[in-house]
Amino acid sequence: MTDQPPSTRRRPFAALRASFLTGLVVVAPIGLTAYLIWTVAGWVDGWVLPMVPHELRPEHYIGVNLRGIGVLIFLLFTLIVGWLAKGFFGRALLRMGEAIVDRMPIVRSIYSGIKQIAETVFSQGEDKFDRACMIEYPRPGLQAIAFISSTAKGEIAAQGDADDPLISVFLPTTPNPTSGFLLFVPRSQITYLDMSVEDAAKLIISAGLVYPADKTKSPGTAPASLRAAR
Repeated sequence: MTDQPPSTRRRPFAALRASFLTGLVVVAPIGLTAYLIWTVAGWVDGWVLPMVPHELRPEHYIGVNLRGIGVLIFLLFTLIVGWLAKGFFGRALLRMGEAIVDRMPIVRSIYSGIKQIAETVFSQGEDKFDRACMIEYPRPGLQAIAFISSTAKGEIAAQGDADDPLISVFLPTTPNPTSGFLLFVPRSQITYLDMSVEDAAKLIISAGLVYPADKTKSPGTAPASLRAAR
């Protein structure tokens, strides 16, 4: 009796491996997303709920600590503050508070910096990081993904060429894109990408493992890694 070919013997195990990888691709994003939401909600609850009197907490009446109550309280509080800040009295109180902060040397610097960052990040009227690009970094011949910030202005712009203005770009680090470098690059040395800022951020956070989906691929096509395992 002849033995079966090795490819025939390994086929059931290859099918099991492909099924496991397919299940992992489905389960891992859902599980990690749920875990992150649960963790962030717990962190916000731990920060907000100690400021709420015990008599006003839901567990005081139902006996169960509901995770996410701190998030709802924070959102409601932020909405109320934003609504008040748009009114006449809210703006007057805000100017009064900022006038007091301006008299405190160290606190003034910290508050001014945080306020400028918050206004830039959460601004609704200005473009920020509206396009992904590639630049040569850290030396010629190597490429890195960056985000377009704005055209350089003032003294910085004067250091560039009028025909090739300097563009301020943010070069994030991997896997933590919240830190990085502010670079001023001549426009001619920037390669603009068609991928969205969100796709570029995923590529950076995943250290090059998650590439933007190929829009030319048919919707029912399985990932290449899974097709190779079959």
